[in-house]
Amino acid sequence: MQDTRRNLPQLLGDARRWFEEGLLAAVEAGSVTPVSPTQTQLFAVLDSEGTTVAELARRMGVTRQTAHQAVHSLIAAGLLEQVPDPASARRRLIRRTEEGERAHRRAVRTIEQLEDQLAERIGREAADALRAALEAPWGPPPSAHQHDAAAAAAGQRHEQR
Repeated sequence: MQDTRRNLPQLLGDARRWFEEGLLAAVEAGSVTPVSPTQTQLFAVLDSEGTTVAELARRMGVTRQTAHQAVHSLIAAGLLEQVPDPASARRRLIRRTEEGERAHRRAVRTIEQLEDQLAERIGREAADALRAALEAPWGPPPSAHQHDAAAAAAGQRHEQR
């Protein structure tokens, strides 16, 4: 019999898509400049004073090329701008324009509404527990050595049963 239980990364991915789809639906309904999930993610990790493309890529977990493409499409849409980095003449910072700030504030309000809808669906206590679990420090990801040791220990426990 095959195990059909989905693992946590799959469930977390589904949860992220639920929020992204709700946010994108609200954007479309509001006649706002349409954005992709990558562009939405970029907005979420952008510092208010500006962020380099390399740092945006790192925070998003995408290539610099992907981040660069998302940035330039949002610049073309009038939501972002490039400005010189006061700390380095060689770097440029990406930051929101006034229209980008308005769009960001609308997105934050929409996400708050989506969180309220989720709490109505699964219960406030479950929503609060989910937030607490995700906000708890998880520490760094296990190394390959730690993974091998944990797998060996799990195998020994299984054999003892």
